[in-house]
Amino acid sequence: MAGTEELTDDAPPRRGRTRSRIAATVGVIGELLITAGVLLALFVVYSLWWTNVIADREAKRQGAQVRENWARKEPGALDTKDGVGFLHVPAMGKGEVLVKPGTGSSVLNEGVAGYYRKPVKATLPWEGQGNLTLAAHRDGHGAKFHNIHKIKDGDPVVFETRDTWYVYTVYKELKQTSRFNVKVLDPVPRESGKTVPGRYLTLTTCTPIYTSDYRYVVWAELTRTEKVDEKRTPPKELRG
Repeated sequence: MAGTEELTDDAPPRRGRTRSRIAATVGVIGELLITAGVLLALFVVYSLWWTNVIADREAKRQGAQVRENWARKEPGALDTKDGVGFLHVPAMGKGEVLVKPGTGSSVLNEGVAGYYRKPVKATLPWEGQGNLTLAAHRDGHGAKFHNIHKIKDGDPVVFETRDTWYVYTVYKELKQTSRFNVKVLDPVPRESGKTVPGRYLTLTTCTPIYTSDYRYVVWAELTRTEKVDEKRTPPKELRG
């Protein structure tokens, strides 16, 4: 009987200690999950908001430098480290976008658009027939092409240089293609339906939004050019 009574008296505390351990473990796991959630939220804020702030600030600084160089009418090639011109796409509603050489992260993360130098080299507007192929981020780091899906056939796209406004008209969109599809960058973009040399412009960015699985492509063709006047009055396509 003594043994039985001893067993009966000790059993409840053991169960209590087990439950305490389980509760403590659950509490620790819960705290870890909350911490992980907070860190993930902070990372999202950093990726989708703060990188935009930093990139926009840098792009604005570099853009001001380009315009200052233009105002001084410095001689030499336009292809400098500061940039070659500005892209204006009213349908995207992002204002002017500085264009620089290269499409690597070190370039695009500055909140600019870059023109391709490989695998197919872009043709700059003043070089004549060919394809001015550009890329920019869709999310984070300025997200200059975030609203590319709002561009429709017939919309204007304007490329501004020191001396000339190059006015293009959109004629085709490819909403999804492989990120390895370099044919969209060809001098004659046959995937857009063109078969003869011309003066084309191609915009590319990642899709779907918040991913980089595929590429979204917009094609335009040069409609006309307009000389820049002393006041840098924008063409009618940008005054609507």
